[in-house]
Amino acid sequence: MSKNAKVSGSVVAGFPSPAEQYQETPLDLNELLVKRPAATFFVKVQGESMVGEGIRDGDLLVVDRSLRPASGDVIIACVDGDFTVKTLRWGKREEGRGKREVWLEPANPKFPVIKLKPGQELDYFGKVTACIHRF
Repeated sequence: MSKNAKVSGSVVAGFPSPAEQYQETPLDLNELLVKRPAATFFVKVQGESMVGEGIRDGDLLVVDRSLRPASGDVIIACVDGDFTVKTLRWGKREEGRGKREVWLEPANPKFPVIKLKPGQELDYFGKVTACIHRF
Protein backbone atom coordinates (compact mmCIF):
# COMPACT_ATOMS: atom_id res chain seq x y z
CA MET A 1 0.00 0.00 0.00
CA SER A 2 1.29 3.46 -0.91
CA LYS A 3 1.97 5.90 1.91
CA ASN A 4 0.57 8.78 -0.21
CA ALA A 5 -3.17 9.35 -0.14
CA LYS A 6 -4.86 9.21 -3.54
CA VAL A 7 -7.36 11.60 -5.08
CA SER A 8 -10.21 9.56 -6.52
CA GLY A 9 -11.79 12.19 -8.73
CA SER A 10 -14.09 14.91 -7.46
CA VAL A 11 -17.50 14.83 -5.83
CA VAL A 12 -20.52 16.93 -6.69
CA ALA A 13 -22.24 18.54 -3.72
CA GLY A 14 -25.56 18.56 -5.60
CA PHE A 15 -26.77 15.55 -7.58
CA PRO A 16 -24.29 12.72 -8.21
CA SER A 17 -22.80 12.37 -11.68
CA PRO A 18 -22.94 8.82 -13.12
CA ALA A 19 -20.21 9.75 -15.63
CA GLU A 20 -17.58 10.50 -12.95
CA GLN A 21 -14.17 9.24 -14.03
CA TYR A 22 -11.97 7.97 -11.24
CA GLN A 23 -8.27 8.64 -11.15
CA GLU A 24 -5.61 7.86 -8.60
CA THR A 25 -3.32 10.85 -8.27
CA PRO A 26 -1.06 11.11 -5.22
CA LEU A 27 -2.27 13.78 -2.82
CA ASP A 28 0.38 15.75 -0.96
CA LEU A 29 -1.14 18.04 1.67
CA ASN A 30 2.12 19.97 1.95
CA GLU A 31 1.99 20.71 -1.78
CA LEU A 32 -1.68 21.65 -1.54
CA LEU A 33 -1.56 23.82 1.63
CA VAL A 34 2.03 25.05 2.07
CA LYS A 35 3.31 27.72 -0.33
CA ARG A 36 6.41 28.75 1.68
CA PRO A 37 7.70 25.81 3.76
CA ALA A 38 10.34 27.80 5.66
CA ALA A 39 7.68 30.29 6.83
CA THR A 40 4.77 27.90 7.44
CA PHE A 41 3.69 26.45 10.77
CA PHE A 42 0.83 24.28 11.97
CA VAL A 43 -1.02 25.35 15.10
CA LYS A 44 -3.68 23.39 17.01
CA VAL A 45 -6.73 25.43 18.07
CA GLN A 46 -7.93 25.51 21.67
CA GLY A 47 -11.27 27.16 22.27
CA GLU A 48 -14.41 28.27 20.47
CA SER A 49 -13.85 31.98 19.76
CA MET A 50 -13.63 31.53 15.96
CA VAL A 51 -16.47 29.09 15.25
CA GLY A 52 -18.20 31.66 13.02
CA GLU A 53 -15.20 31.40 10.67
CA GLY A 54 -15.41 27.59 10.68
CA ILE A 55 -12.48 27.25 13.11
CA ARG A 56 -13.31 24.86 15.94
CA ASP A 57 -11.61 23.52 19.05
CA GLY A 58 -9.05 20.89 18.03
CA ASP A 59 -8.67 22.10 14.43
CA LEU A 60 -5.26 22.40 12.85
CA LEU A 61 -4.42 25.78 11.32
CA VAL A 62 -1.88 26.36 8.56
CA VAL A 63 -0.11 29.65 9.34
CA ASP A 64 2.19 31.53 6.96
CA ARG A 65 4.53 33.95 8.74
CA SER A 66 5.77 35.53 5.49
CA LEU A 67 2.42 37.08 4.56
CA ARG A 68 1.75 40.69 5.48
CA PRO A 69 -1.38 41.14 7.57
CA ALA A 70 -4.33 43.17 6.32
CA SER A 71 -7.50 44.25 8.05
CA GLY A 72 -9.97 41.37 7.75
CA ASP A 73 -7.35 38.60 7.80
CA VAL A 74 -7.59 35.75 10.30
CA ILE A 75 -4.25 35.83 12.09
CA ILE A 76 -2.29 34.38 14.95
CA ALA A 77 -1.30 37.23 17.24
CA CYS A 78 0.44 37.58 20.56
CA VAL A 79 -1.10 40.19 22.86
CA ASP A 80 0.95 40.94 25.97
CA GLY A 81 2.53 37.48 25.76
CA ASP A 82 -0.68 35.49 25.13
CA PHE A 83 -1.27 33.85 21.73
CA THR A 84 -4.71 34.01 20.10
CA VAL A 85 -6.39 33.45 16.74
CA LYS A 86 -8.71 36.30 15.72
CA THR A 87 -9.68 38.48 12.77
CA LEU A 88 -7.42 41.53 12.56
CA ARG A 89 -9.22 44.86 12.19
CA TRP A 90 -7.94 48.39 12.05
CA GLY A 91 -9.42 51.83 11.56
CA LYS A 92 -8.21 54.83 9.60
CA ARG A 93 -4.96 56.54 10.51
CA GLU A 94 -5.34 59.54 12.79
CA GLU A 95 -4.47 62.79 11.04
CA GLY A 96 -0.93 63.88 11.87
CA ARG A 97 -0.27 61.07 14.36
CA GLY A 98 0.21 58.11 12.04
CA LYS A 99 -1.52 55.83 14.55
CA ARG A 100 -4.65 53.81 13.96
CA GLU A 101 -7.03 51.93 16.18
CA VAL A 102 -6.34 48.18 16.09
CA TRP A 103 -8.52 45.39 17.43
CA LEU A 104 -8.80 41.61 17.26
CA GLU A 105 -12.28 40.33 16.57
CA PRO A 106 -13.61 36.90 17.56
CA ALA A 107 -16.11 35.06 15.36
CA ASN A 108 -18.30 34.07 18.28
CA PRO A 109 -20.53 36.59 20.09
CA LYS A 110 -19.78 34.91 23.43
CA PHE A 111 -16.22 36.32 23.30
CA PRO A 112 -15.14 39.97 23.64
CA VAL A 113 -13.36 42.03 21.02
CA ILE A 114 -9.75 42.72 22.03
CA LYS A 115 -9.22 46.46 21.54
CA LEU A 116 -5.57 47.32 21.86
CA LYS A 117 -4.87 50.07 24.34
CA PRO A 118 -1.87 52.38 24.39
CA GLY A 119 1.07 50.48 25.83
CA GLN A 120 -0.32 47.05 24.98
CA GLU A 121 1.99 44.95 22.89
CA LEU A 122 0.72 43.19 19.75
CA ASP A 123 3.04 40.86 17.88
CA TYR A 124 1.90 39.44 14.56
CA PHE A 125 2.81 35.75 14.28
CA GLY A 126 1.26 34.89 10.91
CA LYS A 127 -1.77 34.71 8.64
CA VAL A 128 -4.03 31.67 8.76
CA THR A 129 -4.16 30.22 5.24
CA ALA A 130 -6.07 26.99 5.88
CA CYS A 131 -8.01 25.14 8.55
CA ILE A 132 -8.11 21.37 8.82
CA HIS A 133 -10.80 19.74 10.93
CA ARG A 134 -12.55 16.45 11.39
CA PHE A 135 -16.29 15.94 11.47
